[in-house]
Amino acid sequence: MVVNREGPILVEGPVEVVGDDGTTTRSDRFVVAICTCRRSRAYPWCDTSHRRRKPAGPAEDRPDGRQPQEGEEEHRP
Repeated sequence: MVVNREGPILVEGPVEVVGDDGTTTRSDRFVVAICTCRRSRAYPWCDTSHRRRKPAGPAEDRPDGRQPQEGEEEHRP
């Protein structure tokens, strides 16, 4: 298992996920990305929704000091 700070949890498959309501979802892929942000339209599987972020402020407010690119958004925890 690999845990990404700002992304999904990667798990070697096949994988079964049991939801809060008791439903079971299965994937037979060799590596499965499990959503941790709950924004995925394919929840519990990651659809990269965590990449959609809110616009950043000035560069000095960003940890890396760079300006956001056009269309780029920033995630605020």
